[in-house]
Amino acid sequence: MTVKAGIVGWPVTQSLSPVLHGYWLKQLGIDGEMLRVPAQPDEFRDVIARVRGEGFAGVNVTVPHKEAAFALADRVDAAAKVAGAANLLVFHAGAIEGKNTDSYGLAESLRENIGALGGAHAVLLGAGGAARGAVLALESLGAGVIHILNRDAGRAQTLAAQLGPHVNARLVPGGLADWRSVAGSAALLVNSTSAGMGDNAPLDLDLSALKQDAAVCDIVYKPLETPLLKDAAARGHKTIDGLGMLMHQAAPSFEAFFGQRPQVDAGLRAALESALFGPK
Repeated sequence: MTVKAGIVGWPVTQSLSPVLHGYWLKQLGIDGEMLRVPAQPDEFRDVIARVRGEGFAGVNVTVPHKEAAFALADRVDAAAKVAGAANLLVFHAGAIEGKNTDSYGLAESLRENIGALGGAHAVLLGAGGAARGAVLALESLGAGVIHILNRDAGRAQTLAAQLGPHVNARLVPGGLADWRSVAGSAALLVNSTSAGMGDNAPLDLDLSALKQDAAVCDIVYKPLETPLLKDAAARGHKTIDGLGMLMHQAAPSFEAFFGQRPQVDAGLRAALESALFGPK
């Protein structure tokens, strides 16, 4: 029998989840499908009830429903609890389990590219939902100090106060004006904002303040090389695009839905790049 799973969001037409899961389903020879499930903000609960009734194994959840998914779940994992959001709902008999795999995805992408941080300093740009997952990712890699910089420094302070009790790393909030004073100590810069994505204005950040051996990561994957990463590459920094996070965060979902842990490989990246930008 075909195992069904879904990706729920609004809009959801551009989601790459069917490409991701479809690649793994074919590779592993599993009879399954990942379906796009549109749900406007006021439809989320009804849509989840419908797909449960249709026998879905579970769903991934994207904007704007991650907080609603967290609220709907009967039980949640530690990452979802800290983030206050879930991007994965697994349907069990009589219960919905909520998980957050975003921090895992970012951590694995960073680990794949630069390894553990071993107490080093990191600078995180942004203080929204994505920043919450990024803090957990940096913590899991062993960051000693995480400077959280945001246009609204008050939001950075709030985030640091909320997450501080849950991590061993020291969280130091500030505004973007603090960039030059903290950049020189950083081994890694992570952009968790939407700056540089699509038509959004890029970050106005002087990367000359970074050490030459510092790495730069942007969680945006469209475009794959954001203005930030282009500038970093031109200066000789190691760069990490957002596609790695996207691929790795999907692996636990696939296992939850279809029962096998898939591998993130070059073929998957090629399939996603083709879906995003057309064949080379």
